[in-house]
Amino acid sequence: MKSTGFATIGTSKITKKFLSAAKECQDFRLVAVYSRDIKKAEQFASEQGAEKYYDSLDALASDKDVEAVYVASPNHMHYEHAMKLLKAGKHILCEKAIASNHAEAEEMFRMAQEQGVLLLEAMRTVFHPGMRVIRENLPKLGAIRKAAFSYCQYSSRYDSFKEGQEHNIFRRECSAGALMDIGVYSVHAMLYLLGMPEKITGFSVMLRGDIDGAGNILAKYPDKIAEVSYSKITDSSLPGEVQGENGTLLFGGESNSPENVRIVYRDGSEEILWQQETENSMKYELEHFLKMIHDEEDVQPHTERSLNAMKLMDEMRRQCGIIFPADER
Repeated sequence: MKSTGFATIGTSKITKKFLSAAKECQDFRLVAVYSRDIKKAEQFASEQGAEKYYDSLDALASDKDVEAVYVASPNHMHYEHAMKLLKAGKHILCEKAIASNHAEAEEMFRMAQEQGVLLLEAMRTVFHPGMRVIRENLPKLGAIRKAAFSYCQYSSRYDSFKEGQEHNIFRRECSAGALMDIGVYSVHAMLYLLGMPEKITGFSVMLRGDIDGAGNILAKYPDKIAEVSYSKITDSSLPGEVQGENGTLLFGGESNSPENVRIVYRDGSEEILWQQETENSMKYELEHFLKMIHDEEDVQPHTERSLNAMKLMDEMRRQCGIIFPADER
């Protein structure tokens, strides 16, 4: 099978982690990298073994050797970057959150359909084998009544932010903040396991610049409730859990990479379902993306979930008064 020619947008830590994971995928071939800074692009291409480097998005879009692009630019640039590349006939694997809001995401997926190419949100949560194990074993719990999904991680940039420095991740101009950065993982976990709730109520801890540092979402279903908790200004060691009438399923790690999955039944017995060392779980999203390019897997459930996630997060931001410049376009 011919390998797929890829380009990357972004030279940050997450792009390096993605390319490290890509080394485990035989169907992946890095052709080009893009950065707004040509010197950064040249250096990154040299480090990663790319043949070409660009600071022009038009030039990247015109490169016939590039079949697919991994987009890891700041959130507020996802729409612009993806739309131009989709129009050029490139498949797009776009980092979370896929867009600034639901309206942008709808346009992006519509363009992908019109051009006959693939657009997928790089959501590690739903492609991780541990999360699949969780979903497959939910029937053992009986009627599900409660669930909790948590991702709280003290940001390495928060201390300097408190001292007055500005960082993209704490700027509403970048469509950022705790919900869009890490809360999105737990939102997707909830949607993957339980589906779309009837309604939500949310609260945020607001920081300088009208951006959220932490938040909680309470989601109501016809027969259960779920809580999504996230923070970039505190840590948590609480496990995630799904509570059923027959027992409780617990999992450690974060919502994007579950570990030590087990069920504790009402009689006190315990069943171990999944145990794994921490690894670079980005390889799973790439493996699935490549299968979708070759029509070996259906993308539609992931498209629907990404749109539902954006709709839910739009409502959460509306309730908490978090407004991005992209919302006003």
